[in-house]
Amino acid sequence: VAARALDLTLTRRGKHLGADIPMCGVPVHSHEAYLLRLIRAGHRVAICDQLEDPAEARRRGAKSVVRRDVTRVITPGTLTDAELLNDKSESLLLAVHQGGRNRCGLAWMSVTQGVVFLAECTSEELAGWVARVSPSELVYSSGVANSFEERLRRIRQGSGVSLATRPEWQFEAALGQRKLMDALQV
Repeated sequence: VAARALDLTLTRRGKHLGADIPMCGVPVHSHEAYLLRLIRAGHRVAICDQLEDPAEARRRGAKSVVRRDVTRVITPGTLTDAELLNDKSESLLLAVHQGGRNRCGLAWMSVTQGVVFLAECTSEELAGWVARVSPSELVYSSGVANSFEERLRRIRQGSGVSLATRPEWQFEAALGQRKLMDALQV
């Protein structure tokens, strides 16, 4: 996916279960430009860093592979790098919850400012709210009705907002209330 999105050569390194391991990479000194291209294309990016010194890897018997792990995940709505953000707009993350009786719960935040907003609207008003909030990313539950998901896809086509599906349990009311009370220390 990254090779196609960034117009890079897809190579391979080794095999896993008999299949080639596809790879592409970018120079670390210019990774910001590539990261921004991926984010603007609506992709989520996992940053993986070396977790050990190559000399330590050799001491433990590794021939060329050093331990690496995901150290950061960046999405269109969680972008905070000042050099990657537009001076005139901020990165907003909007969560939409399909409620009962044709209602939607909205929660959006600015990661850079640490501000959270809440609102409620009807499903028909949702496109207007998305246009006003102008989020970089819209997150919703995997458990929404097909018709609601289709509405979100139409909103994406009209606004260009990146859509991200999250597990249904992350939208449970009791969990949300507990997390909010913990965050507000009440």
